[in-house]
Amino acid sequence: MLWSLLKIVLFVAIVAALTMGAAYLMESSGGIQITAGGVEYTLGPLQSVIAALVLIVAVWIMLKLITLLIATLKFINGDETAISRYFDRNRERKGFQALGEGLTALAAGEGRLAMAKANRADKFLHKPELTDLITAQAAEMMGDRKKAEEVYKRLVQHEETRFVGVRGLMKQKLDAGDTTTALKLAERAFAIKPKHEEVQDTLLRLQAQSADWSGARKTLEAKRKHGALPRDVHKRRDAVLALSEAKGVLDDGKTIEAQEAAIAANKSSPDLIPAASMAARSHIAQGRKKYAVRILKKAWQAQPHPDLAAAFAEIEPNESAEARLKRFKQLTAIRPEHRETRLLLAELNLAAEDFPQARRSLGDLAETEPDTRVLAIVAAIERGEGASDAVVRGWLARALTAPRGPQWVCENCKTIHGEWTPVCNNCQSFDTLSWTTPPQSETVLPAGAEMLPLIVGSIEDQTQDTDTDPDVEIIDPESAPDPKPVEHETPQDITTEAEPVVEKPLSENAR
Repeated sequence: MLWSLLKIVLFVAIVAALTMGAAYLMESSGGIQITAGGVEYTLGPLQSVIAALVLIVAVWIMLKLITLLIATLKFINGDETAISRYFDRNRERKGFQALGEGLTALAAGEGRLAMAKANRADKFLHKPELTDLITAQAAEMMGDRKKAEEVYKRLVQHEETRFVGVRGLMKQKLDAGDTTTALKLAERAFAIKPKHEEVQDTLLRLQAQSADWSGARKTLEAKRKHGALPRDVHKRRDAVLALSEAKGVLDDGKTIEAQEAAIAANKSSPDLIPAASMAARSHIAQGRKKYAVRILKKAWQAQPHPDLAAAFAEIEPNESAEARLKRFKQLTAIRPEHRETRLLLAELNLAAEDFPQARRSLGDLAETEPDTRVLAIVAAIERGEGASDAVVRGWLARALTAPRGPQWVCENCKTIHGEWTPVCNNCQSFDTLSWTTPPQSETVLPAGAEMLPLIVGSIEDQTQDTDTDPDVEIIDPESAPDPKPVEHETPQDITTEAEPVVEKPLSENAR
């Protein structure tokens, strides 16, 4: 410390002396006269400057020799590493300077320069655990995956950098689409650092994609244990995994285990609709109908859903329409103003052929929330009340361009799924499906599509004589334009869904 302070003071003194000398030379017209041993030497301004530079170099060499002499004296006194530290100090300075420049180049996106600086730093420092990190990232930035993989494998060989190497290889395999190898690497990285949140999320996602529900539940528990997941979110996702595990057991034919797992999943998260439906069916299979009713009522209180109504109908599959309407009152009385409750009541009254009550149950949904299901129910009501075919066809034509209503939609990528799954089929996100109305399509309908109900009515008189089967509900494609469907709908889809409502008013969801 004292020696460093002395060098700083000496450097400042030299700079001050040079400044004063330069000022003196600029003011003098001659040079410098030096008398040594009775001999007088006269130096001009240029010669004086050269002499000053030589003096600086001489002082620098003298300082180096002094530090070397001090290191030698320490070595003689028993410090065996004094001389090696003297020579290493300069190399470390150059090495760390190159390392800093490499990090700066890497942050600036200059991969080639970063790699060159990393190689220079490694030459001076001989610390590959530092320089290999820059080299690997620079190689990835340049698209040299082979070089990056080679460096990551070197990092795996050292205990202090093993996690970094495994994580780097895992990300490379993920980018290449090799999820099997990436899963093994994620498990290894998780074993090294179980608290690392990114590794936890990656491992959980890969386990869910590979249907390793048991392993995914252990990973989820580790996330909760280490504080990376709130307790309520953990409870919900653990129920999702338990439900997925139950489905897997059911596929294997082990029905008792599947029933127990489904019931356990429902207890963990009663508002999880698929778990409630499966748990209720498990109780129905075991003859415990009261338990099924209790589960479905609790889930309906959280969120009314067609799957819950379908499971409720399975409790008494052979009852009459009037008896079913009466039994469903314990379900529909829970949230009577909810949209799904009103639709369910309308379908139940259609099955009982009480068309005025079905219309009252439906209310103003045809004006406020017109979707395919609502408009098909209206068409069935019109048919039941004796309306003309033109009116019925008009409602069905409106259903062609109507949205499909609430569906299972991924909150991450907005992909629509036909049924609930724990992992999105498109973006592979875990537990992102929710029952909601998807965003409306921006597709422009063909010109005149909004006039389709009127067109259908106008051609009714022309086709009435040729219609021998009054139950046929298919619009003549040669007489009416074929509008471009919205949300991947087709006229066949609407016809297929609408006709059962007319002939068998209670939909599959309510059965």
